[in-house]
Amino acid sequence: MIQEASYMRLGAMGLSHAVPCPEGWQNRRLRFLTRINKPVRVDMPPETEVSFVPMAAIGENGGIQLDQVKPLDGMGDGYTPFVDGDVVVAKITPCFENGKGAFAEGLKNGIAFGTTELHVIRPAKDIDGRFLFYLSISELFRKLGEGAMYGAGGQKRVPEVYIKDFQTPLPPLDQQQKITAFLDRKTAEIDTLIAKKRRLLDLLDEKRTALITRAVTKGLNPDAPMKDSGIEWLGEIPAHWETKKMKFLFKGRGGGTPATQNKEYWNGDIPWVSPKDMKRQFISETIDYITELAIDETSTNMVPCDSVLIVMRSGILRHTMPVGVASRDVAINQDIKAMISIDRLSSRYLFWLIFAKKKSLLPLWFKIGCTVESLENRYIVNEALPVPPDDEQSQIISFALEVSENIKKIEESIKSAISKLEEYRSALITNAVTGQIKVA
Repeated sequence: MIQEASYMRLGAMGLSHAVPCPEGWQNRRLRFLTRINKPVRVDMPPETEVSFVPMAAIGENGGIQLDQVKPLDGMGDGYTPFVDGDVVVAKITPCFENGKGAFAEGLKNGIAFGTTELHVIRPAKDIDGRFLFYLSISELFRKLGEGAMYGAGGQKRVPEVYIKDFQTPLPPLDQQQKITAFLDRKTAEIDTLIAKKRRLLDLLDEKRTALITRAVTKGLNPDAPMKDSGIEWLGEIPAHWETKKMKFLFKGRGGGTPATQNKEYWNGDIPWVSPKDMKRQFISETIDYITELAIDETSTNMVPCDSVLIVMRSGILRHTMPVGVASRDVAINQDIKAMISIDRLSSRYLFWLIFAKKKSLLPLWFKIGCTVESLENRYIVNEALPVPPDDEQSQIISFALEVSENIKKIEESIKSAISKLEEYRSALITNAVTGQIKVA
């Protein structure tokens, strides 16, 4: 088993294309070792089921999800066909840079149709398919490919000619197979370690949610008498707590987006919060800033420090935190609703309540029967909330923050270890397929 202490023993090799050629190896171009993006001859009945592979089904650093199948006659010219034994490589940014690619095996009836954003590399007799796959996810192949991309912005692609002209040291076939077996074994060990650490992150998140949920709904005194709150998602609360609808505790405020073509509205000193800034619990810095003129002349609004910020569109909610707190005065866009405390309930208590109970609360606030799913303000303002005494709110807020910070420190340590494992995995593959380490 690979020990964590050995993460950094294997440094990544330099990424010059002039890789030293080990003794017994030959420098070869892939155009002489493979067939690239060649048509697939399909001689099957039209009702034959085949694998269907969208980009989301292609793993980073290998693997294909093969749970989708379609009849052959449902596949037209808008898909890329490939067969068992092929190597597929994502051609478009950022999928290419992220290592999306795989060795195709176990396809339904031996064939698949995938996204058009794939290059298909078919090994010929002098190169092993799995060796080719490891070469295709090596740092050497990916970094040089990144430099060869053409196009603008999010439409940059790796050209076919880059793959054809890619030159690499190539060992004899039997040595390729030894290297492949070595990498299969070692990467499986590394992937197992990474999976265990990611599972630990999931458990820590569950622990944080459980501890904070208990605090914001039951208080910190385990011996406090309880009563039924009359609220289904809340259950029992301490007998001395009250409940009250949000509209009597907070006032809501919306926002807007200043005209992007008006330069006088942008690059000012006022943080302007949009959903892309909702990646932290407490928000003081933003990607975009606006001017006082934008506040005066447009629909965006300033909201005070400690306002609770809620992302209102469900499509956005899948990719960001649903709730945060403004830790300074900020402006907000139209996809954010600010809740400003007006009576008896601290904004930070509300934040921790929504943070902990989001899986219960957010579905209750969805607008029903609309084209674009969003949270509905009338549901939010009529939600009944627990109202602990002021001193208990302060204690609960302090407890929740301490729990969150302590778990965050552990998570950062685990994420650092995962990053080192991924770096080690990448360096191991690159050095093995270019002969920079000896594989017995």
